[in-house]
Amino acid sequence: MKHLAQAATIAAMVAALAVVLSIAPSGAAAAQEPFAARDHYAKSEYMVPMRDGVELFTIVYTPRDTSKQYPIMLFRTPYSIGPYGPDGYRSPLGPTEQFDRDGYIFVFQDARGTYRSEGEFQVIKPLNRPDAGPTDADESTDNYDTIDWVLSNVPNHNGRVGQWGISYPGWQTVMGMVNAHPALKASSPQASPSDMFIGDDWHHNGAFRLMYAFAWLSNNARRRDAPTEQRRRRFDYGTPWGYDFFLDIGPLANINELFFHNDVPAWNEFMEHGAYDDYWQNQNALVSLDDITHPVLNVAGWFDAEDFYGPMSIYYTLEEMNPANQSTLVVGPWQHGGWRSMSGESLGCIGFDSSTSETFESDVQYPFFNHFLRDAGGWEGTEAIVFETGTNEWRRFDQWPPPGVERRSLYFGADGTLSWDAPAAGAGRTGGVSSGRSAAGTEAYDEYISDPGRPVPFSAEYRTTQGHLWMIEDQRFAATRPDVLVYESEVLTEDVTIAGSIIATLYASTTGTDADWIVKLIDVLPGDTPNNPDCPVPMGDFQMLLAGEVFRAKFRNSYEHPEPMVPGEPTRIEFDLRDRFHTFQAGHRIMVQVQSSWFPVIDRNPQTFVDIYTATEEDFQTATQTIYRSPEMPSHLTLGILRRN
Repeated sequence: MKHLAQAATIAAMVAALAVVLSIAPSGAAAAQEPFAARDHYAKSEYMVPMRDGVELFTIVYTPRDTSKQYPIMLFRTPYSIGPYGPDGYRSPLGPTEQFDRDGYIFVFQDARGTYRSEGEFQVIKPLNRPDAGPTDADESTDNYDTIDWVLSNVPNHNGRVGQWGISYPGWQTVMGMVNAHPALKASSPQASPSDMFIGDDWHHNGAFRLMYAFAWLSNNARRRDAPTEQRRRRFDYGTPWGYDFFLDIGPLANINELFFHNDVPAWNEFMEHGAYDDYWQNQNALVSLDDITHPVLNVAGWFDAEDFYGPMSIYYTLEEMNPANQSTLVVGPWQHGGWRSMSGESLGCIGFDSSTSETFESDVQYPFFNHFLRDAGGWEGTEAIVFETGTNEWRRFDQWPPPGVERRSLYFGADGTLSWDAPAAGAGRTGGVSSGRSAAGTEAYDEYISDPGRPVPFSAEYRTTQGHLWMIEDQRFAATRPDVLVYESEVLTEDVTIAGSIIATLYASTTGTDADWIVKLIDVLPGDTPNNPDCPVPMGDFQMLLAGEVFRAKFRNSYEHPEPMVPGEPTRIEFDLRDRFHTFQAGHRIMVQVQSSWFPVIDRNPQTFVDIYTATEEDFQTATQTIYRSPEMPSHLTLGILRRN
């Protein structure tokens, strides 16, 4: 991690892994009379000492009315706690203006080694080892020491502390939950990563998230000793079309030579750790989540392109390790941090009929902290508060997935069909690129040719960065490609509600020795759906991406020890498309698409068993991919079906 510390520039802290937090408040508070924080709060700046002697720059806003005691809200970030100086005030001070009006002591801190704080910044710094000494510091101890200092040095508090943060600050919130200070009474990690190799920012199931990693590192993570103008210059792609840009680069090994020239040490570190080794395992937050005793409000967005695995895995781990903990899961129809950055009334072409962000801020987040920090009423501590897309309703459950969910399989069939019935003998041929029976004459299958020189694009947009809307984008652009298999149900005669995990089980083979498998679950709207004036495509037969995930086949048995595929040998590949809560309405159809590239959001697999990060042009080979759908090898999705009362 030492090079990552060198690579983290101020700009990286601003842009990396999170939404910008200095946006205007949304919700009910925004409609009230303007609230000037400077009229109600005094501002003080401190250098707060940590146990190892490093001092962290901290801003404290305290109510000018000193006749009362107030709870403390802590926010720690590597993105700057500015504005700095006595006359600059954040707006709002708290998660929303409602907190400002009620009166809290707000504490903001530049993370170690960032902006005005001393020390060395380290991206996703691992927690101390069990043999750490009394002066060894990490994010957990910094959080603890900060709370301890505030309790001793800031007057008029009630002895209770809450903390919150989105994305990287969300991860810092999680770290503060570990070995927590006794005064910490409520935490809300929001869109926090948990494991950067398995499911968050840099990788999904071992597949490298090229487009996102390149954009972040090229613009924000050059060496600190590089010239200032070079470090702060935005990367010029020279084209608006990222697909063409990344394809022209060729193998990943060319990127350092063409663009980075060893000025981005973090890129080199990623290229040196192509499997789930100690480098990545030491960053896994989940192993430290035992003995979390205070209440936790864990927040996620169904369409978060960066960190959906993180909050869901944190929630499940908290439940497993701390069954008595008062934890609540909140999931809404948002992109990464969207509950803070937009109204939540729509995303892309899909509307949700209400300001879902306002509902979260006013009806969930605000009463949660008010209840646990000042004994105020209004908090309904249900286990799961989740938005059901399709019907566009908020639902509350005493557990997640909700009770009464029945696990059912949705099978791939002949002629591109999708059915709840398992395949029977003599399944027949389909209209795919190539289909029929295997050489043994017993297995029905569909085939397509995967060419790394012409990968399937992840989006129909022409852009150089991945953005967010592709997570809910119309998939008709992909359905027409010959290297994408499409399976579709009959028109639904009744609503089908899914809740919980979506498991893809593929029986697949390849003529190569490695392959990527991408599976997408899609809601196909009726042909007579009215157009959306804010949508650039017609809504009739719109193929709404609901869930999609990639799996790199060489990791099918172990993320630590990759293994080649055996050419032509059918192999069971199973992976999680992650949780969803959605109703496919009557009149809609359910679709599944299967492909072997998702470019350039995911790097190209050479389809030969090599270290992809050092692969050469010669390693990239066209392969024939086969998906089986026989009684013996029934490729399918397993869904949780929620029966409505």
